[in-house]
Amino acid sequence: QVQLVESGGGLVQPGGSLRLSCTASGFSLDDYTMGWFRQAPGKEREFVTAVSWSGVSTLYADSVKGRFTISRDNAKNTVYLQMNSLKPEDTAVYYCAASVVVTGTSDRKSEYNYWGQGTQVTVSS
Repeated sequence: QVQLVESGGGLVQPGGSLRLSCTASGFSLDDYTMGWFRQAPGKEREFVTAVSWSGVSTLYADSVKGRFTISRDNAKNTVYLQMNSLKPEDTAVYYCAASVVVTGTSDRKSEYNYWGQGTQVTVSS
């Protein structure tokens, strides 16, 4: 069974850090572009960041550039999202996603084939 499972979410104060993990089961992430998206209450799901299958190419939304870092460890079948300098507006459910159709990176939800169930990140004092 193909599955993506996110972990690492929680409550953090503004300015704090969190690291999210996304581990795949039932398939190998080696050939997949991986992305992180987020959805705040009452808003559409939005792109956060993506990394190519090799890890060489990355793409970030302007709102997180310089604060968030995506990385991957194909040997562990896991993708990470390091989030620093967190702001209240970063509060959302964070989803990881895998794309087999994209050769580099993509910010388009429609190009991702598999999705995780999401992990809640709350930034509040």
